[in-house]
Amino acid sequence: MKKILISAVLILAMASCAFGAAFKIGGTGPLTGGAAIYGNAAKYGAEIAVAEINAMGGIQFELRYEDDTHDAEKAVNAYNALKDWGMQISLGSVTSKPAEATAAENFADRIFALTPSASSAAVTEGKDNVFQMCFVDPNQGTASAQYIGQKGLGKKIAIIWKNDDVYSKGVYDTFIENAPKYGLEIVSDMTFADGNDTDFSVQLTDAKNKGAELVFLPMYYQPASLIFAQAAAMGYAPKWFGIDGMDGILTMEGFDKSLAEGVMLLTPFNADAKDERTQKFVEAYKAKHNEIPNQFAADGYDCVYAYKEALELAKATPDMDAETLCSKMIEQFTTMTFNGLTGENVKWSAKGEVTKDPKGMIIKDGAYVGLD
Repeated sequence: MKKILISAVLILAMASCAFGAAFKIGGTGPLTGGAAIYGNAAKYGAEIAVAEINAMGGIQFELRYEDDTHDAEKAVNAYNALKDWGMQISLGSVTSKPAEATAAENFADRIFALTPSASSAAVTEGKDNVFQMCFVDPNQGTASAQYIGQKGLGKKIAIIWKNDDVYSKGVYDTFIENAPKYGLEIVSDMTFADGNDTDFSVQLTDAKNKGAELVFLPMYYQPASLIFAQAAAMGYAPKWFGIDGMDGILTMEGFDKSLAEGVMLLTPFNADAKDERTQKFVEAYKAKHNEIPNQFAADGYDCVYAYKEALELAKATPDMDAETLCSKMIEQFTTMTFNGLTGENVKWSAKGEVTKDPKGMIIKDGAYVGLD
């Protein structure tokens, strides 16, 4: 009888361990510092997805994020901490420059990565196991030129961009290339870099004097917030058009939201969408963090659900090592179609680039509203 009881206990213990086994998924992002709004949003979105998936009782995830403060060297250190922890699959890094550094580590270690928002083409270039949930920078430039031209938002365009940022330059290059195809005339092309990113009077004066109807801002929201304030102070009120890095400006501490009134941007996520899945995510995010989720949060959420789908299709199990899982994820992500918050019928190329449709947004009364 004692042997039977011991055997029963062992069976129950083994079953419990099997049920509780989880895939270790890790990522790095700026959780502190000037870009923290991006890193925390992606982390929070991923956390909500993990909680939902774990509650389903099938595939289980254990999630860990490390702070890289938007610094490449610190991102590599954070990646190594995750590798020591036993990370099996990766969310890469949240922002582009750190992601370029950690992607090289992912490639060398054969740990598959799906970054929510690092959009530089160099993140995936030459790496068969690094993929993106976000639009690659060149695609954002092309899509922005097309959207502005086809919607008739303006003919005379000014551009202000950051020349020492791979994200800004990548978008700028393809915007310039494609603008003429859509009837856009670039009347002012001005730049800035770290160290001269607080005074934009020269750039704004040039745009105003040359009659720019619309100013295109391929940049993150921090310098954009200064541009909006300085333009208002000089009485210059063109149309403003940004990209996904603008998403988050409404939750920037100390920013006067009225300065962003009418700002347009392309993003893959609309928090005002009426579909049940989006509304459920927005409510869960608001309940936990007391704010409306941005595109970075939605991309983080989608990354985890895309992993769930790929792991299920591959019949993967948590006892598989990272290299085995890497091969399986490459196979699935290059063949599967994914439906998420940030896109329907989402697919990936063998180069890791994602294909999905951007959504036009405009800021009205301190909130994002769909343009289309």
